[in-house]
Amino acid sequence: MGQRSPGNGDPGSVPDRVEPLAQAPVPVLPATVASADGARVTVASADRVVPLTGSLNEIVYTLGLGPKVVARDITATFEQAADLPVVTRGHDVSAESVLSLRPTLVLAETTSGPAEAIQQIRDAGIPLLVVAPAKSLDDVAKRTDAVAAALGVKEAGTQLNQRTAERIATARKGLPASGKKPRVAFLYLRGTASVYLMGGSDSGAGSLLDAAGAVDTGTESGLGKDFTPITSEALAAAAPDAILVMSKGLESVGGMDGLVKIPGIAQTPAGMDRRVITVDDGVLLNYGPRTDQALTSLITQLYGKV
Repeated sequence: MGQRSPGNGDPGSVPDRVEPLAQAPVPVLPATVASADGARVTVASADRVVPLTGSLNEIVYTLGLGPKVVARDITATFEQAADLPVVTRGHDVSAESVLSLRPTLVLAETTSGPAEAIQQIRDAGIPLLVVAPAKSLDDVAKRTDAVAAALGVKEAGTQLNQRTAERIATARKGLPASGKKPRVAFLYLRGTASVYLMGGSDSGAGSLLDAAGAVDTGTESGLGKDFTPITSEALAAAAPDAILVMSKGLESVGGMDGLVKIPGIAQTPAGMDRRVITVDDGVLLNYGPRTDQALTSLITQLYGKV
């Protein structure tokens, strides 16, 4: 990390908006596509689209088809989607709410549920595409391609992938040429529910931290699951130089002062130096068209303005 130290929070200079492609594409339909759950889905119209996760909603909007979206789930936090009706309760899909909007296509992930709600939507004859969840930078293009194919705008998907790849490459130019790799622990915090978890190799943060030139201490420590409860022993073994949290997670524990009160945090190098990195909840693990923003924020907070 050299003489630079991480910042104490996301610079906040980037508005929570998505940037659609300059020219809105015209869907070429019908299209038959493979769903991640093994089904074959035929889409005849993209006039009324319901994405059941924030990241899928983001992809549809960025492809230029935002006017076709008629609903959102609670994790679609970007400004353009703010006025859409919410069709989830917590993270559970309300089949009744979805069906009441007469969708012509529903986009879900393998984690969307409950399963009964997903089946109820399919039983009503609504085309429902399941997309594999995002876990790494390698998933960015795959997910964009899957959504673009279902919407009948494959060429727009190719354009968006090229733009995203270029922006990620530009973000990585901010990495220092040499020096010791900073050790970063990714923590998932929901203080209101007393949820304090440490990310492991399946948390989704590892690929982003690696691209930012950092060591993901959860992966290095052999935490094989996505998340495990925080313990003082695990934190001591991880010895992170910095702690990565989502913005709302940090807010939920009372900011930096509340974070260091979690057992074990204050004894880590990161806790002693009060080095915390925050990235917006709606951007950090999406691995979508705004991945470059998450990466730029990480790099800036880890190394300062390079």
